[in-house]
Amino acid sequence: MDDLESLADEIRSADTVVAFTGAGISAPSGVPTFRGDDGVWEQFDEGQFTYGRFRSDPEGFWDDRVDLQREMFDEEYEPNAAHEALAAMGRDGHLEAILTQNTDGLHAQAAAAVSGDSSEDADGTGGNRTDGAAESNAEAAADDTTLLELHGNARRVRCTDCGRRRDGDPIFERAADGELPPTCECSGVFKPDVVLFGEQLPGAVIQRARSLARESDVFLAIGSSLVVEPAASLPRQAASTGATLGIVNLESTPVDDAADVVRREDVTEVLPRLRELVAE
Repeated sequence: MDDLESLADEIRSADTVVAFTGAGISAPSGVPTFRGDDGVWEQFDEGQFTYGRFRSDPEGFWDDRVDLQREMFDEEYEPNAAHEALAAMGRDGHLEAILTQNTDGLHAQAAAAVSGDSSEDADGTGGNRTDGAAESNAEAAADDTTLLELHGNARRVRCTDCGRRRDGDPIFERAADGELPPTCECSGVFKPDVVLFGEQLPGAVIQRARSLARESDVFLAIGSSLVVEPAASLPRQAASTGATLGIVNLESTPVDDAADVVRREDVTEVLPRLRELVAE
């Protein structure tokens, strides 16, 4: 029995399995990464996308944000085999929660696809319920699987006055057409529904993520360098409370020493294999 089979056995017998994902799970879908040689921040100045600038210069912020949004989402991206494998594990009752650092919405799309619901609601969460307790980030439910978007969802916007969330595409189109900044019916300014530089993760979001990490029997860290805090501390927190920790990432991470299973392989190959083993 290899370590992937052992991990599958642990998942089958576990009460609570949690997956934590980073940019490496979406890169195979073509979603640009932010850092690295070809990262978005090689083309844009990340200092222009701070919460402070949004507050002091919303017009200039939105003007630059339109260009960034085009670079990030000008193409239509689809969930890949790794997203689909996690969604299937959730549908089959083998995954309690997905905690993601990504803002691309692909986990919600994959969950909607495996559940047979191809609709996408105004929150960009693939037709799944959005729990307002998660403050400015989405905590959605696909069947019995929680999806916690730690850094928000770049395909949505939120009014800074009334708090209403809606699909971001029409708002970005309005901004591109010269409405800077775009505003809500209540006259509040729309903000991309993501955590900006200089903005803290909402307390309810990180508290919920930490609770899930502590409660997990198996914790899977997938496609993340595990260096961005506070989210990167979640795998070690899970391991410290007795969870079996599995890491799937092409590069080594600072948490490899705490892991029970480390696979430095393509997530689109490992996750489907793991899902098949769990289903046996």
